[in-house]
Amino acid sequence: MGNRLSKIATRTGDAGMTGLGDGSRVEKDHLRICAMGDVDELNSEIGVLLATPLPSSVSQALQDLLLQVQHDLFDLGGELCIPNYTLLKDEQVSRLDEWLAQYNATLEPLSEFILPGGTMAAAQAHICRTVCRRAERSVVRLGWDVEINDAPRQYLNRLSDLLFVLARVLNRAAGGQDVLWKHEKKETK
Repeated sequence: MGNRLSKIATRTGDAGMTGLGDGSRVEKDHLRICAMGDVDELNSEIGVLLATPLPSSVSQALQDLLLQVQHDLFDLGGELCIPNYTLLKDEQVSRLDEWLAQYNATLEPLSEFILPGGTMAAAQAHICRTVCRRAERSVVRLGWDVEINDAPRQYLNRLSDLLFVLARVLNRAAGGQDVLWKHEKKETK
C-alpha cells in the first residue's frame, strides 16, 4: 500500500470537488459520493455496535460476523469509489443470506410490528439497520444515473434484514424481548 495515506489534509477538496479511485474528480455532493458516505456512516455505526457490550452467549459469534460485515462494506465502498469496477462478490451476499436464515430460525415469528429498542446493543443494531436502508436508497438512486453492479444493492438489502434480526437476537440473548408496537384501534363511527 505504500504511503498513500500518509498525507490526510491535502486541501484538494477545498473547492467542493473530490477524487474517485480511478483518478477522476466529481462534486462532493455527487450521487456516487453520497452513496459512499452513507456506506461509510453505516460502517461507523457498526463499529459503535461492536464497541457496545454484547450478551456473552452471542458476543464472539456476532463480533466475528460484524467484523466481516465491516470488511465487506469497505469492499462495497471501494466498488462505489471506482466506476465500472467490481469488488463485492456474490459470495458475500450469499453469506448474508446464510446468516439471516441461521439467526432468524432461532426467533419466534412476529405477529406485531416491533419498536427499535430493548437493550443498548439492540437499539444500536436498529440504528445500523436504518442507516443501512438509507445507504441502500443512495445506491439505488446512483444506479438510476450510472450503471452499477447488482451486488452492492443486494448486499445492503440483505444486511438491513440481518440487522433487524440481530436486534431481536440481541434482546433475547440479554434476557429481554422485542418491544411490541401497541396500536390503539380507534372506533369508527
